[in-house]
Amino acid sequence: MDPAGGCPHAANARLLAQGAVTSVILPGEVEGMAVLGHDALKEFLSHPDVAKNARHFSALRAGGIPEGWPLKTFATVQGMTTADGADHRRLRSLMSKAFTTRRVEELRPRVEALTELLLDGLEEAVGADGVVDLRTHFALPLPMGVICELLGVDAAEHDRLHRLSNRIVATDIGPAEAMAANREMVEVLGAVVTARSAGPGENLTSALIAAREENGDGLSPQELIGTLMLMIIAGHETTLNLITNAVRALCTHRDQLALVRSGQASWSAVVEETLRWDSPVSYFPFRYPTRDLILDGTVIPGGTPVLAGYSAAGRDPKAHGPDAERFDLTRDNETRHLSLGHGAHYCMGAPLARMEGTVALERLFTRFPDLDLAVPEPELPRHASFVGNSVRRLPVRLHG
Repeated sequence: MDPAGGCPHAANARLLAQGAVTSVILPGEVEGMAVLGHDALKEFLSHPDVAKNARHFSALRAGGIPEGWPLKTFATVQGMTTADGADHRRLRSLMSKAFTTRRVEELRPRVEALTELLLDGLEEAVGADGVVDLRTHFALPLPMGVICELLGVDAAEHDRLHRLSNRIVATDIGPAEAMAANREMVEVLGAVVTARSAGPGENLTSALIAAREENGDGLSPQELIGTLMLMIIAGHETTLNLITNAVRALCTHRDQLALVRSGQASWSAVVEETLRWDSPVSYFPFRYPTRDLILDGTVIPGGTPVLAGYSAAGRDPKAHGPDAERFDLTRDNETRHLSLGHGAHYCMGAPLARMEGTVALERLFTRFPDLDLAVPEPELPRHASFVGNSVRRLPVRLHG
């Protein structure tokens, strides 16, 4: 895997032509595998002999993974993403009430108000050349503001938390930087827990602390920090990439944008097709077979760290047809994308991400119907990660 990331789609197509499962070399010369094909990935994500807990990671258990390995946080953070069975169900049940369809709909007015506020600020941020970075001034602060408000995190910490999230999901950094980012994130979130313990409020962090104090089935201190870290990173990075990728797609496919404007396609269709065509997450670490597993004719040895190849599965022609590489809002989506996961670990924040994306895109293109990219799409700087899939900046002209 290229630690520098970049656009994954050409490499994905080459790998898919060879098979649905492939061996990969992870940073630090760690041997792993990736599941790329849609059907194989769907089977893998819900397979009873596939685990998330790193005690099944053979090389880690044997002491073969260095402390500063850039992907170690994905494996060792304590929370829902690294728990299995009853432990996973316990952690998930503590969080589930915050992300029900009803709770998400209750958040809609706040999301709409924040969106309008950010759109006002977007116009004010336009430079003398008529260009503004949409990612910095709109796609980032919307989901970051919503998730931090939900968790009871002060606005003063937003920029710092985004910077640390970027470092934690990066795959091109060295051991010292990776360990420093993780330590600082734990310190920041520890301060959030201390503040909410001293001054509880109507937020999810306070509710989780209360649940821990009321019964012995709540989150341990380590689980609480791990859960907050997961919520901060997953709660804004993926939606940030979703909005960014959707704007890029619509600006480079004006015929599809015209379909939405004419009512022939919906904004929710834009969100779903973007999730399929340009998944916000390219390769997500890790799952581990608990025994040797045969998937699509390929053996995945037990204990191997496996990447879920969401960006590849989204363009798998065996699942989505020979035109899978085409961005098409009229596509018959009988085969649902897997970009929000599948099985027991399906993304809990999916309803919130979908709602934020739909509101953001509709309000953005209603306010600025002639919005367009300020530079050619291939020149946009890519993420330095094979985990996140997007660009680092999105310079646009609001009025064409």
